[in-house]
Amino acid sequence: MATIASQVIFHPIVSQGLKFGGTTLGRDKTYRAVQYLARFLGWYYLSRGDKLDAARWNSLKAHLALARKLMRLGKPMEHLQAALKASLTIAPPAEQITTIGRQLCYFGYLAYDAIVWANAVKLVNLSSDNAGKVSKRSYRFWLAGITFSIVNGILKHGRLSKEYHRLRVSANQSEKPLGQEADIQARLGLNKTARDAARRQFIIDMLDLWLPAAALDIVQANEGVLGILGFITSVLAGMTQWEAITTKV
Repeated sequence: MATIASQVIFHPIVSQGLKFGGTTLGRDKTYRAVQYLARFLGWYYLSRGDKLDAARWNSLKAHLALARKLMRLGKPMEHLQAALKASLTIAPPAEQITTIGRQLCYFGYLAYDAIVWANAVKLVNLSSDNAGKVSKRSYRFWLAGITFSIVNGILKHGRLSKEYHRLRVSANQSEKPLGQEADIQARLGLNKTARDAARRQFIIDMLDLWLPAAALDIVQANEGVLGILGFITSVLAGMTQWEAITTKV
């Protein structure tokens, strides 16, 4: 019995899960997935007339949303630093500009989101009108940040695809020294990894775009659809973090 218990407790998946949960990003994506699943289930039960279960899931959604705002209080400075680093990095101008724009917009989004949290916990007291304005500004910055990210993803994927085709042509040419061939194959592998990451981020951005757009009444979508979209993007982002931890093991 002890052997079975130790095999379960020390199973690689359990150890990996602990490492995933030990990161701020891992916890945030887990909470976010549950938050948006609760958002969907709250809508689902309410649509069936089950107000009691709907209230339970909506309460969980609200508490997780507030907890995630607390977890992200230091994030605005991280995005500001990322914007500065991007401005100092040598990169194609269009990709550099969209990267900086994305980071600055996320800085604005999370800075206003921190004010929303402070008002929710009564650390500051905003009138209902001012609270609504702060929330709207937060969503506008979020929407702008996602838009910059989408444009950046298109530009980056296009550049990587051209680079991939050039490498393939070079690899298919006449025989080369062993070292040069190995270098080309290594660059092809890195290129594929970068293109896969860009595609995944593009999918996440295209789905997440609906969340702030719906909050700003730019598009119409019910709570069930938004809940499912948020859940999917949370799982996709969580998979990226899970894979990143796996490669470090």
